[in-house]
Amino acid sequence: MQTTSALTCPECGHAIKLEMPTDACQFFYECEGCKAVMRPLPGDCCVFCSYGDVKCPPIQAEAACCAR
Repeated sequence: MQTTSALTCPECGHAIKLEMPTDACQFFYECEGCKAVMRPLPGDCCVFCSYGDVKCPPIQAEAACCAR
């Protein structure tokens, strides 16, 4: 299981590699580049599932996640 993911801002394209929480969903992240607040897209449980290059650990494990 991967626990890091690169989030890419949909507004400015700024990317940052972050450690993902393994026991919770991260619903918001403020971009360090443009200060836009990222939120999950409809149907996704967290910002990593929407904007990361790796899905969150619960989804990787095919387990229930916060939004499901």
